[in-house]
Amino acid sequence: MTSGSKGEFDRLPGWRDDDLQAALAVFRAGLEGPAPAEDPVAARDFFETTFLPGPTRPALLTGYYQPEIAGAAVRDDRFCHPLYGPPPDIPTDRPWYTRKEIEQRNLLAGQEIVWLTDPVDAFFAQVQGSVRVRLPDGTDLRLGFGGKNGHPYKSIGAELIRRGEIAGEEMSAMAIRRWCASHPSLVQDLLQINPSFVFFRKLDPAPDQGPLGTAGVPLAALRSIAVDPDHYPLGTPIWVETGQGKGRLMIAQDTGSAIAGSGRADIYCGSGDAAGIAAGGMREDGFLTPLLPRGRQ
Repeated sequence: MTSGSKGEFDRLPGWRDDDLQAALAVFRAGLEGPAPAEDPVAARDFFETTFLPGPTRPALLTGYYQPEIAGAAVRDDRFCHPLYGPPPDIPTDRPWYTRKEIEQRNLLAGQEIVWLTDPVDAFFAQVQGSVRVRLPDGTDLRLGFGGKNGHPYKSIGAELIRRGEIAGEEMSAMAIRRWCASHPSLVQDLLQINPSFVFFRKLDPAPDQGPLGTAGVPLAALRSIAVDPDHYPLGTPIWVETGQGKGRLMIAQDTGSAIAGSGRADIYCGSGDAAGIAAGGMREDGFLTPLLPRGRQ
């Protein structure tokens, strides 16, 4: 392979500075075959000889994370807001009931997996699609995406902006939480604006791993992204460039109901409160450049 063809990567800002060994480990996680390269030079050579940069597209970049929340396996006065498994009779050819209908008619009675203290925590766990719940005995329960009711996602943040409750430039997950804490009697009506409802399934504990993405492999913080698979097939390496001109190689390993089109990507930021703060404040314009297998451009 000539150095000239490898030079195609020089148009990606920061390519020479990124830790491609870490990116290769994430890329290999979903594949059978040799172990990741043992040194940075070999990792860089792998990407530069296997792929070429494809077209660069402008994109809105947001973040998501895996919440870590206190919960209980049995309902009591404190833990009274459930996360549910999927119903046994949910149709696959049409939408099921809306969030409002599910909650008002108690349609998921008997499908409770775990109970949380706060309805807003339960809502955001659904938005993120996974959660780690710390039970009273100190053990962790990991829940992953177990399906949804088939209705489109509607942003409660956009609704609060429309109502004039929160300014657009101040919108974040923390701003939504503060508004909910200040308006407890209005929370249920706000959450039910979003007709989409997500179900969960129990996962193996694996405390050192991230949640499973749509690709079926554990997500890695700041290396895994959610994309629209109609535009970026799962497993695709994508150079993600922020508006400040900083870049990092990430792997398409997840999807999301709010992630549609070639100009959207959701960056997985990790687990816990710090990751939640980072994800909630991440919303900026950037660029996506998929790496395409040589000979298929």
